[in-house]
Amino acid sequence: YERTCCYFARKSNSVVVSVGYRLAPEHPYPSQFEDCLTATIHFMRTAQDYGVNPLRVIVCGDSSGGTLTAAVAQALVNRRDLPKLRAQILIYPFLQCVDFNLPSYQQNEGVPVLLKERALALGLRYLNKELSATEAVFKVSPIPEDLQLKYQKWVSPDHIPHEFKARGYKPSTTRPFSKELYTLVRPGFDPIFSPLLAEDSVIAQLPEAFILTCEFDVLRDDGLLYKKRLEDHGIKVTWCHLQEGFHGTV
Repeated sequence: YERTCCYFARKSNSVVVSVGYRLAPEHPYPSQFEDCLTATIHFMRTAQDYGVNPLRVIVCGDSSGGTLTAAVAQALVNRRDLPKLRAQILIYPFLQCVDFNLPSYQQNEGVPVLLKERALALGLRYLNKELSATEAVFKVSPIPEDLQLKYQKWVSPDHIPHEFKARGYKPSTTRPFSKELYTLVRPGFDPIFSPLLAEDSVIAQLPEAFILTCEFDVLRDDGLLYKKRLEDHGIKVTWCHLQEGFHGTV
């Protein structure tokens, strides 16, 4: 990422701080989030030492880095000892583990580099869970009915614009609930792992956002759903969609 960060710094005339957070599975979740949050807080407190206006700090990340970016932005909304973040930049972020059957997952399940099964396997590995659970997720539901109703307000194909279903989409069939699977993957429903599941009171306080989505990416709809949630709460969103883009295109 060094070349990418140098490019951003040069083109935007900005100071870019790249966080070398610890990686899973050697360092279990949520070490990664804690590292990013710690680094962000430290930089915001010392920004002037680097010639940076503390009111103009932006957090940015791509893919799972986009997850961490969104989670850090959410963690900071109620901090009164720090300046407010200026903005957040989410580049094809992973934002939820509630529905792996959204239109983008169906349409792009076999598109490199992030195949549908790979996305699931990486998520389970990040949570330090057995990869054998990957197949179970396709057969049974890990979400109890009360949570299903809650999450459907935010994570549903109904919120995806019709044009993104044009390449083909079949509504999901109802799967039986598995308490065993729920116990296994429950940490994934925490907003630190799935920022799309944050409460409205948190979403409403977030800084403005730039969201980049790619057409040929299983995570496309995560970005679209987060865009809708932010806009529903009056948060300004600049959205860029790459019609020929794929995951990792940056």
